[in-house]
Amino acid sequence: MFDFLEGYDVLGAFWTTVQLTVFSGVGSLVWGILLAGMRVSPVPLMRGFGTAYVNIVRNIPLTIIILFTSLGLADIFGVTMGAEDFKIQGFRLAVLGLIAYTAAFVCEAIRSGINTVPLGQAEAARAIGLSFLQTLRLIVLPQAFRAVIGPLANVLIALTKNTTVAAAIGVAEAATLMKSMIENEAQTLAIGTVFALGFVVLTLPTGLLLGWLGKRLAVKR
Repeated sequence: MFDFLEGYDVLGAFWTTVQLTVFSGVGSLVWGILLAGMRVSPVPLMRGFGTAYVNIVRNIPLTIIILFTSLGLADIFGVTMGAEDFKIQGFRLAVLGLIAYTAAFVCEAIRSGINTVPLGQAEAARAIGLSFLQTLRLIVLPQAFRAVIGPLANVLIALTKNTTVAAAIGVAEAATLMKSMIENEAQTLAIGTVFALGFVVLTLPTGLLLGWLGKRLAVKR
């Protein structure tokens, strides 16, 4: 029944998808937190940069960003991401593009969580001598994260599906292999079903786990 899978490294392709998701997810979280800090910063220049970045990047198609990392950074500016091998270079450039894009959505999710924290808490922290960064790190962000686990789970699920765009620059993830199999095999429906189920296996447990965690850690007000 599944003879058409012979000769294809389906598990390896999905493992590449998982790696793209993990590395991009961690990078997006770090960059998204920094952007959220900029957006609520008392420094106008930082607020302006954070706002401009989010509004611009969110309105650019991910495919264009991924292609820019390959055709722009690599081919024009010679950015190799510390890799001589073309496949490794493509993988790292894809991660960079996914981070740049996804961080904008992470930023907005975290900023919405920051807005749920009562303003009086930040004012009290300032009153006892804490700086803006100390207030953000010790008082505001811990509460904000508990409020946005659900939205961040949605961003992570979207990121997992968005990794298929890396096929545009030749990264050997699941969508790349699916395209190759469809071109070589006469089992289009079966191939599509296998890869659709693969993505369900990757995303459904993540959504359920983080959804439960979000309810468990939600701040009671």
